[in-house]
Amino acid sequence: MGALPGQIAAGFAFYTCLPVPISWTLRFNGIARIAPAIGLVIGGLLGLLDGGLAWMGLPQLTRSAIVVTSWIAITGGLHLDGAMDAADGLAVTDPERRLQVMTDSATGAFGAMAACVLVGLKTVALSEISSDRAFVLMGAAGWGRWGQLLAIARFPYLKPTGKGAFHKASIRSTWETVPSLLVLLGLSGVEFFLHPARGSLSLGLALGGGTIAVLTGTWFHRKLGGQTGDTYGAIVEWTEALLLCWLTAW
Repeated sequence: MGALPGQIAAGFAFYTCLPVPISWTLRFNGIARIAPAIGLVIGGLLGLLDGGLAWMGLPQLTRSAIVVTSWIAITGGLHLDGAMDAADGLAVTDPERRLQVMTDSATGAFGAMAACVLVGLKTVALSEISSDRAFVLMGAAGWGRWGQLLAIARFPYLKPTGKGAFHKASIRSTWETVPSLLVLLGLSGVEFFLHPARGSLSLGLALGGGTIAVLTGTWFHRKLGGQTGDTYGAIVEWTEALLLCWLTAW
């Protein structure tokens, strides 16, 4: 298997619980570059699920709860676990102990609260969006992972080893975020082309997604002085949740 197909296979194996044939050669180096594209696939699958549930006649709130639950299941809770660990670490007043707390596998009270808030925000916000839900899900999952990629490129990694260290080792420049940025902007462009009357949604997704992704990663950097694998996951989760909330207001 070539480098790019091997990288794509490794990306799905790392970021999702979707099955990957064991005979494929996995190339994990640089997989963060394709994370936004994987997010689009995840969002598309969730959109198909949502459409099927709508066809069955399920109410919008129930569909939203099932979709958010499936969202966690597809990723294996990878990013939500990072958001929980990051919340536990940031709750510590002593900055020197934060990284130590974040590496503890036991979930604390603040981590549990963060998970409840994230799941609640996503479910309620998604239930308030009645049209173009597949497009919204693709955008949210894509922009969340673009925010992660930007944080990897922009900010220092705080530990010599860890589950996010190999990402930082292979991504050095913010220019590496440009291809996936163009893909995400292209998603909004396609939506505008297909549904010009709902162009404000396309614009809101592009503006909100980019802005929230940048600000979320910057906020974690200001709090910790850099990034860890846990904050990478937290950036994904908080960008997704806040973007959905933004779109309900937009």
